[in-house]
Amino acid sequence: MHRFRGEERKASIRTRAAALANLKPLGVYQRLMIARVSVLAALPRAAAMLVVPLLLLSGCANMSDNVSAAFADPAKYELWDCKQLEPERRRLAVRTAELQGLMAKAETGAAGPVVAELAYRNEYVAVRGQAHYADEAWRRGNCRETPPAAAVPATATPAPPSKAGGAVY
Repeated sequence: MHRFRGEERKASIRTRAAALANLKPLGVYQRLMIARVSVLAALPRAAAMLVVPLLLLSGCANMSDNVSAAFADPAKYELWDCKQLEPERRRLAVRTAELQGLMAKAETGAAGPVVAELAYRNEYVAVRGQAHYADEAWRRGNCRETPPAAAVPATATPAPPSKAGGAVY
């Protein structure tokens, strides 16, 4: 006849308890072997947990610069004139160079490429996209760089004589 599930479970618990009661205590050597086996069993899982994110991030490192335009607003600089675009282009160029330097510095560390990607890549791509659209608006507006102000030599004007004359008090 068929046993009920509860009865099967009770029977299996009884047999397990009897089997566990017959076990002898483990020696030191046996404990070490069990510990080694459990550590070795966990290694493939730990290696996979390290390798998979690195593979996923390596795809981000090869993103082309054409993608950077997708991370910026194409209409941001539409209504800007040349006087507004010039300092903005300079600011974007400085920030791009700064981020490139930070990414290069981060890549020298132990987990450098991962840190560079996580910390700086998103902003770098966004700044490159903004610079692209600012340059596009600059060309559309036929803008030209303003020459730096010529250094006007200061004329040496003598200081007016003091009212005290040459007297020292």
